[in-house]
Amino acid sequence: QSKTNVTPCLHRQSQSAMLRVRCLRGGSRGAEAAHLIGAVVGRAVSGWVSRTFRSTSSSAAALPLTADEPVTEHTPEDCPVCAHNEWDPLEEVIVGRAENACVPPFTVEVKANTYEKYWPFYQQFGGQTFPKDHVKKAVSEIEEMCNILQHEGVTVRRPEPIDWSVEYKTPDFTSTGMYAAMPRDILIVVGNEIIEAPMAWRARFFEYRAYRPLIKEYFRQGAKWTTAPKPTMSDELYDQEYPIRTVEDRHKLAAQGKFVTTEFEPCFDAADFIRAGTDIFVQRSQVTNFMGIEWMRRHLAPTYKIHIISFKDPNPMHIDATFNIIGPGLVLSNPDRPCRQIEMFKKAGWTVVTPPAPLIPDNHPLWMSSKWLSMNVLMLDEKRVMVDANETNIQKMFESLGIQTIRVSIRHANSLGGGFHCWTTDVRRRGTLQSYFL
Repeated sequence: QSKTNVTPCLHRQSQSAMLRVRCLRGGSRGAEAAHLIGAVVGRAVSGWVSRTFRSTSSSAAALPLTADEPVTEHTPEDCPVCAHNEWDPLEEVIVGRAENACVPPFTVEVKANTYEKYWPFYQQFGGQTFPKDHVKKAVSEIEEMCNILQHEGVTVRRPEPIDWSVEYKTPDFTSTGMYAAMPRDILIVVGNEIIEAPMAWRARFFEYRAYRPLIKEYFRQGAKWTTAPKPTMSDELYDQEYPIRTVEDRHKLAAQGKFVTTEFEPCFDAADFIRAGTDIFVQRSQVTNFMGIEWMRRHLAPTYKIHIISFKDPNPMHIDATFNIIGPGLVLSNPDRPCRQIEMFKKAGWTVVTPPAPLIPDNHPLWMSSKWLSMNVLMLDEKRVMVDANETNIQKMFESLGIQTIRVSIRHANSLGGGFHCWTTDVRRRGTLQSYFL
């Protein structure tokens, strides 16, 4: 496949170029420019220019600079947030928490995303904690996962523990919370920008609160921070009569392009997007609508291209257990949920790998996902992958590709709805922005 170098996470520029850009932008950047100008022509001029910018810019007024304050330049080496794809060397990652995880109330959007055999579980336990012994084991597994990531040289960050059983009310609905277990669902890093997804489940409306201390820290250190428009999650966002009774119903509805979420307002989960440099792939799913996809397209244009792809999937929700890009021009494609646009990847010179069937036992509870979490792996770099210790078949597949397997067992954590990719958001990967899909 062809690969074109586009740009590093942040550019090193000459001082004069920075002055020109910043003076044009104004605001707090303009105030910083005033300080740099003052350093050249003298403290008196600096004070006059700084006062001028402060008097005309509300942002500068909120963050005033004095002649003695240093101007900090964030270089690619010290930018806390920078990732362009799913496989560059991983340096820092957010790993979710199982603590206090609660079963979401059995609302129409939850019903549309879960399997029929678990509906009685949701009807009985919605709003309560998941089984405590099971959660305790999941917590232990994720702690071990964090230890192994640190041993592999990765900095691990965690969201805040929150009591998700507290009921909350908006003008449009009442709900309890769920968890902060799957940061991949709510956060996506594109370049040096961290984007908070609006989400689509009412039980996840306030999930962002667990991550805000971390995001504010990254922002103060120079990262960009964007929150997508928060949906009201009023009744109009959901097809209240969404006719799910059997798996056959799901297949028919998905083939017709019918989903439980409407186009009333933008919504998306970040886990429906997967990155390959300047190209980002996304699916329309039960939690990601076309308005949400269009918001991302406009927000990231013109540097990034958003490609909508689809699958033969009766229950589309999150792309990374169906289509997981693991290297430049290298993708795992679920044989049970084939990609309808797979030929365009082959024409682009990509290698499409079919992962083996998962080995998770039928009697193991998977309240929120399928067995194909076996392919929901986390790449530490192009030659190292974190994979479930019990999934020996996929371990052999990776080894045949020349990729070393880092084995961890997270079977109980799987039950809460995710594999290694779901349980993480990669904050910083060492690499540059490139094009892999021409």
